[in-house]
Amino acid sequence: MSKVQSGVSAIVLAAGGGSRFGGGKLLARLGGQPLIEAVLDNLCEAPVDEVIVVIGAEAERLREVCERYAIRIVENEEWEQGQSTSVLAGLQACAGGAAVVLLGDQPLVGAGAVGRLVAAFAEGAKIAVATYGGKRRNPVLFSREVWPLLEAELAGDEGARSVLRRYPELVVEVPCDGVGDPADVDTREDLGHLEKMRGSVGDYKMAEG
Repeated sequence: MSKVQSGVSAIVLAAGGGSRFGGGKLLARLGGQPLIEAVLDNLCEAPVDEVIVVIGAEAERLREVCERYAIRIVENEEWEQGQSTSVLAGLQACAGGAAVVLLGDQPLVGAGAVGRLVAAFAEGAKIAVATYGGKRRNPVLFSREVWPLLEAELAGDEGARSVLRRYPELVVEVPCDGVGDPADVDTREDLGHLEKMRGSVGDYKMAEG
């Protein structure tokens, strides 16, 4: 049975060099699989029409892993200029009316969190940001109406945080406690910590929450 079309695309940012990790971060193993695979496995159950992975550093090796999935791959040749270039590259490739932007190094963000953002969009949200413990984290959904703001204002490695700060009237906060964890991997120590967490945080591949 095919999924109901939501009008939403998912953009996975996977272009960074992972310098604090020592390189090769998204290909490092978590639970016996590359980190990027854990992220893509979660999205298999998410209510999105397409998944776009933006690659840059380690492009060929990541492409080999990502091509096992029914996704689109966009190569960002300007990835060294910061995360903002990957967000914009992903948006340019999107076909939907909104895009959920996820990080390739947050493997415990489940389909349930994405589902809540998609539901907020269906109810009229222009920007929907996941919160955990009351704090804003990723993922973040942007309706197509606000993409021109991103294109005009994104720069460097800050991502979309500046847009959220400057246009609070457009932002809806969506609590995602219990349907995922925003822990990310910056260092090898972070990866070891996540490996321990996986046994106690439950199943994050929930389509609802």
